[in-house]
Amino acid sequence: MTTQTLPFLITMGDAAGIGPEIIAKAFAQSPLELTGCVVVGDVPTLRRACALVARSSRNPAMPVAELDSLADLPAMPPNCIGVLQKCTLPDLVAYGQISGLAGGAAADCIAWAARTVLAGEAAAMVTAPIHKEALSAAGGWAARFPGHTEMLQAEAAAFLDKPVSEVPVRMMLANDELTTVLVSIHMSLRRAIDAVNFDNVLQTLRIAHQALRIGLGRSPRIAVAGLNPHAGEGGMFGTEEQLIIAPAIAAALRDGLDVRGPFAPDTVFMRARNTLSKPGEFDVVVAMYHDQGLIPVKYLGVEQGVNVTLGLPLVRTSPDHGTAFDIAGAGRADASSLLAAIRMARLLVA
Repeated sequence: MTTQTLPFLITMGDAAGIGPEIIAKAFAQSPLELTGCVVVGDVPTLRRACALVARSSRNPAMPVAELDSLADLPAMPPNCIGVLQKCTLPDLVAYGQISGLAGGAAADCIAWAARTVLAGEAAAMVTAPIHKEALSAAGGWAARFPGHTEMLQAEAAAFLDKPVSEVPVRMMLANDELTTVLVSIHMSLRRAIDAVNFDNVLQTLRIAHQALRIGLGRSPRIAVAGLNPHAGEGGMFGTEEQLIIAPAIAAALRDGLDVRGPFAPDTVFMRARNTLSKPGEFDVVVAMYHDQGLIPVKYLGVEQGVNVTLGLPLVRTSPDHGTAFDIAGAGRADASSLLAAIRMARLLVA
């Protein structure tokens, strides 16, 4: 069986959030696009989500079929959501409330899906949103991880029999107009500044180059954002650009990468933005920390945004939004970003 014919796994996310709802909506709105997709989650939770979508759309609820294994997928009836029960929830959790049970169930689904893709039994995984506080409240092994990225990094390291430090990963967030890759991910701003060192910046440039080169069929044009206002203004507002970032860029140039910068963070994203009237100057912006890179992408709209974890020996994509506890259970969640994540996953394994 080739990668193209293997199933795609969609993890349920936090059962108290909008993850199950956007999965149900995606199947209802674009059944052809979800051909070959299987949900890893909790069957009663997905049935509740289908009923919610049916009420909001005034259409019959899409049936949910519990599968014993991936081998059952070809025999599943059409116009049906196949679900693998890979977590334990004693009862339906309340919408919009932090729950350790929901956090633990979400983590179990992620771990099972990652191991299945790593074993070559599925093509890729698309993850619905989880809640970091619920993950922490779950306790046990799940509480060790602040999010998907770190959990998947640990699973990949175990599969490769390597220390986690030898499986470097980076977060990429992309939509039709802008793509960013982050030097650091889920940590305090104080720690993120400390993470801006030569090795981390150069490693990020190499990971971004390798990942985008495959998709573009050429070397990506990489812009690098500075850490400080005005990229340090020649050392007046900080020296990280001179002492760390510029030397890392020089090393990347010696490696043959197409890299420019460091540029002022308040203008580089506008220069990279790709619109119908003005193509962007760059294919990707490497940002120094989480909010620096994610705010510009999310400001352009989360509807088509996709989160991709780079550096893993598996394909993982995710919607560009969180659990949205404030609207969970209201039938108003938008499945567009999840559908974009599924399309991206298909492109990455093609």
